[in-house]
Amino acid sequence: MNELPVIDAGAAKILSLAAETTFAPNGIVSRTLLRTPNNRMVLFGFSEGQELTEHTSTQSAVIQILTGQAELSLAGKLQVVKAGDLIYLPPHLPHALKAITPFSMLLTLSKAGVPAASGRNDE
Repeated sequence: MNELPVIDAGAAKILSLAAETTFAPNGIVSRTLLRTPNNRMVLFGFSEGQELTEHTSTQSAVIQILTGQAELSLAGKLQVVKAGDLIYLPPHLPHALKAITPFSMLLTLSKAGVPAASGRNDE
């Protein structure tokens, strides 16, 4: 898939996630917002009942739930996620997702071995 990202990684940009989210009747719409050598951000819009079957990723993932509700399976354990929730998935964790209502999320994938920010404020 060679979709051009919405954001040029070399330039600052502000996006409205609500305006960029697209929904299709009985479908899932995904748009790559940003792609760098170590990260990829993808915006998803799910119509009610649509799902991603169980799969894994070699990358770390962070999912931000933007609107709606979905049933999330993490290693076989089901739970409902909703707007405002943040989910972290380590590499190789089996997961699946099914939209309970029309649902949108922002997925950020990070390649393994990329140092994370320490959160410290050293001066």
